[in-house]
Order: sequence, then structure tokens, then C-alpha cells
Amino acid sequence: MPAMDARVQDYLDDKLQASADLESLDALLSNVREQQNLLKQQLAVAREAQDEVEAQTRNHREKVLHDAQDYQAVQANIDARLLAVTQSDSADDAVRSFEASMARLRNIDLTTGYVELLLEVDRLRSNCLQTLQDSSDSTLTAYRKVQQLVVDLQPLQEAAEGAAPHLINHVQVTVKELRHTIEKAYVDNLEATLRKMNWPKATGAVPMALIEEWTLNVGRLLDLQRPDLKLRRQPSGVYDDPIPLLPLQILVRPLEQRFNYHFSGNKPTNRLEKPEYFLSHVLELIRDYSQFVQDNLQPIVLRHFRDSEDLLDFPACIDATTAFITALIPMLKNKLYSVGSEIVSQPSLLSHLVQEVISFDTTLQQSYGYAPNSPDEPWSGLAYFFLTTCAHFDRWLSAEKDFALQRYRAIVEAPDAGEIDYDAVAADATKPTKSAIRVNDLLETITERYRHLSSFSQKVKFLIDIQIEIFDMYYRRLNDSLSAYLTATSSLVRTMHSISKDDQEEVQGVKGLDRLCRILGSADYLERAMRDWSDDLFFLELWMELDYRTKHRDSSGNSSAYSWKEIQDRATTAFGQQNSEGKVDGALFDETSGSYRRLRVRCENTLVETLSSQISQALRPYGSMTTWASIPSSAAGSSISNELDPALRLIDQYLGFLARANGKLLLRSTTRQICQGIQNYIMNHVLSSRVSFSTAGAAQLTFDMQALCAGVDRHVGAGQAQRGLKKLLQAVTLVGLPVRGEIQRELPSRSGESADSTGDADQDGDDAAWDELDEKSGEVSDGKMSLFQAERLVFKDNEGARQVLEQLGLDSLSESEARDLLRKRIELGS
Repeated sequence: MPAMDARVQDYLDDKLQASADLESLDALLSNVREQQNLLKQQLAVAREAQDEVEAQTRNHREKVLHDAQDYQAVQANIDARLLAVTQSDSADDAVRSFEASMARLRNIDLTTGYVELLLEVDRLRSNCLQTLQDSSDSTLTAYRKVQQLVVDLQPLQEAAEGAAPHLINHVQVTVKELRHTIEKAYVDNLEATLRKMNWPKATGAVPMALIEEWTLNVGRLLDLQRPDLKLRRQPSGVYDDPIPLLPLQILVRPLEQRFNYHFSGNKPTNRLEKPEYFLSHVLELIRDYSQFVQDNLQPIVLRHFRDSEDLLDFPACIDATTAFITALIPMLKNKLYSVGSEIVSQPSLLSHLVQEVISFDTTLQQSYGYAPNSPDEPWSGLAYFFLTTCAHFDRWLSAEKDFALQRYRAIVEAPDAGEIDYDAVAADATKPTKSAIRVNDLLETITERYRHLSSFSQKVKFLIDIQIEIFDMYYRRLNDSLSAYLTATSSLVRTMHSISKDDQEEVQGVKGLDRLCRILGSADYLERAMRDWSDDLFFLELWMELDYRTKHRDSSGNSSAYSWKEIQDRATTAFGQQNSEGKVDGALFDETSGSYRRLRVRCENTLVETLSSQISQALRPYGSMTTWASIPSSAAGSSISNELDPALRLIDQYLGFLARANGKLLLRSTTRQICQGIQNYIMNHVLSSRVSFSTAGAAQLTFDMQALCAGVDRHVGAGQAQRGLKKLLQAVTLVGLPVRGEIQRELPSRSGESADSTGDADQDGDDAAWDELDEKSGEVSDGKMSLFQAERLVFKDNEGARQVLEQLGLDSLSESEARDLLRKRIELGS
């Protein structure tokens, strides 16, 4: 074995590489022997396992061979017996003949089962009919067995892939006929009892002699109907309008006959334009008979259904009044279906009918708490049946929209539509036009017409198609009016196009102001109305539902026949969005109210610009005055400057009108901006011009500004002009500081006594004394300051100027402005 020898040689070369390795030769040999013994043991175990497997293989082969021989023997025996039994010539023919015989046996067995089942059904049916004639309570027991048989056969039929359709159909028909027979018998018994009670004239308690009979007949009908009621309460069988209880159906039959008599055919009470007749008649029936069913039927219902947990939360079964109303609903549905087909082409009658039905639904829910399926599940109502099931909603929506638009056009085209209504709102609120008030009333009326609809999509269609549409139409009207005003008042338009004198008068003076206030008041009124609507519970719920559906809308992104993009554009863009705190911001009328808000702001800015421009033109003569330095002392402050009269008259005229038309907050805001314009004009053209002021001129300016403030405060409120003209009044105060000789001052005499110092005293001595006092203290005595004191400190340095402004309370003026204003006094210039 050369390969083995090579491996041995390699092993030895690896272990014996030096002469020192020979010392470990014994250990190496011992290790090799141990490994050899271990390998021998493993080889022995492997051989034992091999022998065991070979023995098992031989045994299995012998067993299979023996089984094959036994099978062949049995097969030969079977073939011989088949040939003998079937009298066939070959084994294959014998097998086919035997299988045919077995198939016939199976058919016989199946037929026997069918016959036995039919016999059982017929036996149960006979028992039911026999016990029914005996008026025994066992009738329902036998009937429930037959009914359960139908329930049990259905899954067997499905498992057998519909193998016995005729049998199932026969059993179902039998059960149905049996149910009809039992129900008819029970109904006849209850009707006989009702005749004895003189129903429906009797509205009190059941007579004592008939209580047992009444309880028995009602209870049997309830027991008969119980399986059907349970089936309707299963998740796959929930219906909006549950089936009425059988006893209530019998009680309602005479009432339905009376109803059909009065509200069908050519009876005077059957009028298409008066649907409230038959609806109020039903309400009267409920009012008249609800106490009867509550007293005489409620205890029986509770006794028969209290052990059915799935019916205890079902008001249509457990509450007698609800069950009575439920029994009347089919009668109303038939009537509505009939009336709807007659008035579908008459919009006014259709609209009236829908409103009466909605009112009827509301009355049932509010007065009787009618919720047939669950107290937590609102009833969709007859309006939903009429509009959705009978498919009249689109026609009704079209009729309502036509009515609303017709009413809207009548509002905006009325002769007094543009007049401001001064009595419609509070005295301190901005006054809207009559058309804005009427449009708001129209939209509130529209809200009431669809507020109680149960369909979410129908509410959204009303909101988008009618309400927001009218809001948009009125907004476009107001916006066009503002654009027309801006066009008429544009200097470029007046230059390029010849505008008549009448047209110019319409946009000038108080008439122009009235035109702006109409737009402003209308926009403000409807904007506030939309804010109030957004807080209304109805619109809050609608907005929350819209927001929820925005977040969970399907892949198509559509709802209520509108794309979500259209709803967001016309209602609010806040749907599905959250702020930093995880809350949803926004309201239902965000986009529409935002449009009105922007229009109102534009109108306010236009109003301020117009007033400021016209008042500035009226102040031009006042700004051109050059006699401030030559006004006589005797004439100063005795009367208002003639040049200021046009501006004062204009302010009185304009603010007098604004005080009536605008609210207090808006009036003050507008006035502050107007005062800002007046302030800028006088500061730029009077106090910042090259003219100088004498003491008398400064006094006259002060008197004029006081008159200006009085004219503003008379209409806006005390102190408002001072806030708007703050800087101007402080500048006038600084310019009007009296010279030193005009202030009564006390100087210490040389003898230590006080002496009055006036302008007629020795000027040189007084000046020296005052200079010495000012040098020492640097303060103003008694809160007074003279012109020369102010001049000395203001022109000394910025610190002194700030000290003067602080002591005089002139916080709106800067140091440089104070110096410029003091230079206007001729006393300092000289």
C-alpha cells in the first residue's frame, strides 16, 4: 500500500523531526495503539448494526411476499364468486355488474331516508294541525321542530353540493304553509278578542273577562315570531326598519283601514298640497293609543322576551310604544310612495312634502325617542326612505336650489337691497345692508331645511350646491361693487374716460362713503355669521365627519359626488391636517369666511385711504399758512383758524356718518388711521416747513389742534383723538412752551423772603437768578418748564434733551425732532 506507506512516512516525519523526539517514541507508540483499539471498537459496532439491518430486510421481504400470495388467493376467490353471482364470463364484466347493483342499493337507501324524512315532516305537520284545532300550546313546539329541521338540512345540502334541491324545497314550502296556517289561526283568535274589546274604539284597559284570552293570543303570536326576530338581529341581518311585531300588526289593521279611507281616492282629506293632514293623523293615532299599548301590551312583551338577551336591546321588540310606531311605518311608506309618484313633477309640492316628512321624523325622535334598532343608533327616518329609497333626492335638491336662487335674486334686486339697516344689529356693531341680512336669513332657512337629514352625503350636497354657492354669489356681487368703486375713483380712469357729474357724485363725499360702508358692513356681517355657524353643533358635527372621512377616504378619493379637492377648495383646507399639538384646526366655512374677511380688509383700507386723501386735500389751505409768526397776541386762541374750517367740517361730516354705520371697534380703528394721516400731514406741512412760530402763533396752533381733537372725540369717544394724534400733540406742546416771563416763578429775595417774578420784572436780574437756579438743580420747579429752559437743555446734549422730553411727558419725540421743533420759535431764533 504505497499510499498508506506515504501517509505513515509523513506522520513519522512530522512527529520525529529531531533526535530529541526519539525520547517520546514510547508515548507515541502508546497513543497509536489506543487509537487503533478505538477504531476496532467502532468497526465492531458498525458490523453489528449492519447484520441487524440485513436481518430486518430479509424478514420484511419474506412478509411482503407472503402478503402478496394471500392477496392473490383472496382475489382469485372473489373473482370466482363474482363470476358465480353475476354469471359473467370475465372478472371485469362481473365488477361492473356488481357496482351497478351496489348503486341501486345506495339509491334505495337514500330513497328510504327521503321517505322517512318526508314522513317525519308530515307527522310533525299533522301534529301541529291537530294541536292547533285543540288550541294547545304544543303547536309551537311541533312547529319549531319542523323549522329546526329546515335549518339543519341547509348545511347538509351545501355539503352535498345541492344534491337534494326538491326535498329541501318541499320541506321549506311545507314549513311556510304550516307557518301561515298557524299564524292565521292565532291572528283569527286575536281578532276575535279585539272584536270583543270593541277595538279600536277602546283606548283604556282590557276588560277583566278578556285579560287571560288577550294575554294568551298576544303571547302566542310573539312566541311564533321570536325566531324571525332573532334572525333579524344577527350581524348579517340588521335592517334599518325592523319588522313589526305580529300583535301590533293586527292592532294596526283597523287603523290602516281608517287611514286608507280618509287619505285615498277623492276624499276631501286626501290633498296633495296638504301632506300634513295624513302625517298629523298618524301622530294623533300614536298619541291616542300609545298609552293603551304601554299598559296592556308592554308587560306581555317583557314577559316573553326577557330571557332573550339579543332582543333586550332591541326597542322595536322590547318597547311597546316603539313597536306600535314601527307597525304604523309601513302604512306611511306606502302612502309616501304613492304621493311621491304623483308630485314628482311639481317642485313646490315636492319641497313641501319633504319638509313635512322631516318634521314628522323629528317629532317622533324628540317626543317619543323613536330609535327602533338601538337607543345609540339614530333612526334614518321616512325622509331617508322617500329621498333615497324612492330616489327623489336629486329632484328635491334641484327644486330647493331653484327656490333659493330665485329668493336670492329677489333679495339682491329689491329696491332697498343696498340700504344700510341701522336697527338690525346692536348700536356698537357695524351696520349691514338689508340684502346681507336677508341673505343670511335665507341661508339659515336653508340650514333648517336639511339640518335633520340622516344622510351625510345629502347634507354635503346641500352645503356645497346651495349654501356655499349663495355665499360665493353674494361675495362676487360685493367684490364687483368694490371694484366698480375703485374704478370710478381712479384718477387714471377719470382722465381717460369722461365720467358724468352724477357718477362722480355717487363716489364722492358721504355718498361714496355710504357706498363703501355698505360693502364693508355686509362683508363684516356675513363673516361674523359664518364664524357663528362654525360653532353651531350641526356644522361642527358635519365638519368633524368631513375631516374623518378625509383621513380615511378610499383610494378613489371621492365622496358625496364631489372630489375632496373641490370640498377643500370651497369649504376649508384644514381637512385631515393637524397642528403641532396633534389637534385639528379650522372650521367648515374657513375658505368662504376668509374671502369675506379679505374683502372687508380691502374695503377698510380703501375707506381709510379715501378719507385720508380727502381730509389731506381739505388741510391744504391750513398747510399753506405762513402767518404763524405774525399773529397778534390778542387774536391768538380766540377762534379757530379759517383755513382749518374745511377740514373740520369734512371730519365732522364723515365721522358723523361712520359713527352711525360702523361698529365701535371698527370706528376707532379707522379713526386712528385717519388721525395718523392728519398727523403726518400737519407734521410735514406745518411743523416741518420753513415757517416759524411766535408765542401767539404757537397758541393758535394749540387751539386749532384742540378743536380738531374735540371734533374727532365728539363722534368717536373721549380720548380717541389724543391716541391717534399723540406725536402731533406732543410736538405742538413742545412748540408752544411759554417763554420764561410768562410763567409765575418765585425767587428767593436778598432778605430771605419770597418775591414773585413776572415778565415785567427786571429781566437782567431775573435771568441771572434763574440761570443760577437752573445751573444748581437742573430740574423744573412745580412741573413747569419755560421755552428757554427747554432750549438750554435740549441743545446742550442728548442727555439733557432726553431729560426735557421725559419731564414734559413727550415720549413720542426724538432728540433731533425736539431740536427741529424748538428752532421754529422766533424767540429762540432772535
